[in-house]
Amino acid sequence: QVLLVESWGGSVQAGGSLRLSCVVFRYTYSRLCMGWFRRAPGKEREGVAVIHTGDGSTYYTTSVKGRFTISQDAAKNSLYLQMNSLKPEDTAMYYCAATTQSRSSPCPGDPGFFGYWGQGTQVTVSS
Repeated sequence: QVLLVESWGGSVQAGGSLRLSCVVFRYTYSRLCMGWFRRAPGKEREGVAVIHTGDGSTYYTTSVKGRFTISQDAAKNSLYLQMNSLKPEDTAMYYCAATTQSRSSPCPGDPGFFGYWGQGTQVTVSS
């Protein structure tokens, strides 16, 4: 079974930065979609950033464009989310995820397309 394990999140002041990491076990890393999603209390899960592992194309939700960067290291089976200029509204539980089958680029940002999920890590941004 595919297993995704996120690094620890943490707490940071507004304007600060964090980098999240996700290691994926037993997963074919090419031509698939992997991404970061988040869910704040009382809100639906939101696609934050997604990358196609084949061509590197990316999707970002509008609210994080210019602040967050998704990247991958296929050799290490790792996925990263660099989060800069963090805002209190970025506070959420963050999850890494992957599609269960190969997909053509571009990747969707809809969490409904993703079947493999990590357990999540909390990111808290204070004002």
